[in-house]
Amino acid sequence: MSIPRLFVDQPLAEGALVEAAPGQAHHIGTVLRRGPGDPVRLFNVRDGEWAATIDSIRKDRARFAVTTQTRPPAAEPECRLVIAALKREPMDWVVEKATELGATLIQPVLTQRSVADRANATRLTGIARAAAEQCERLTVPEVAEAQPLHRVLDGWNGAKLVVAMERSRAEPPRALPVPPGSPIALLVGPEGGFTAAELDDLRRRPFVVPAALGPRILRAETAAVAGLAALQALLGDWA
Repeated sequence: MSIPRLFVDQPLAEGALVEAAPGQAHHIGTVLRRGPGDPVRLFNVRDGEWAATIDSIRKDRARFAVTTQTRPPAAEPECRLVIAALKREPMDWVVEKATELGATLIQPVLTQRSVADRANATRLTGIARAAAEQCERLTVPEVAEAQPLHRVLDGWNGAKLVVAMERSRAEPPRALPVPPGSPIALLVGPEGGFTAAELDDLRRRPFVVPAALGPRILRAETAAVAGLAALQALLGDWA
């Protein structure tokens, strides 16, 4: 029987008693049918991962007794995903898979051809948290509120922004002029692609690096996963 992993945004140390976050007691007790004395693993970015047991549990509350550290905290390379807001189901899927692929920030943006005009950051953060628990990450990516694309670009700093541009003569990811191990970011546009004005704006930005993701036209959610996988394999923590 696998041991449940839970993200807790509280200090973890030997002998500590930690209260469950909202919803965790129901999941542990009702869905997984665990009770007092059963093992769990708790984690956060500050303290790493710790072994613990269920100290007490009721319908809507639970408390864990922390015992020993199983993994120390570790630095995680910066890997951002900027993606045009999608409809609910594909957006949920992208957040889950981006978390599994090591994205440290997921930034929905609003473009001229976006199929959605908002993204529920609170709900998407819950999806990211659950994905981090399943894939054994020590961190949960930040899911930002959706913003217009130009506003995100105007406030950009740091990482080179790799832009997936279909039907372009851009180089494939393996030829990108980005040093391995440096902060990386991927921008994926909407299903209808960027407008000519948006592409002109992107090409003027000194931090933008156009890239081609193969000879086929990909759905936005496919491009996000394919692009993140390629960047992690060539430049990130897969290398």
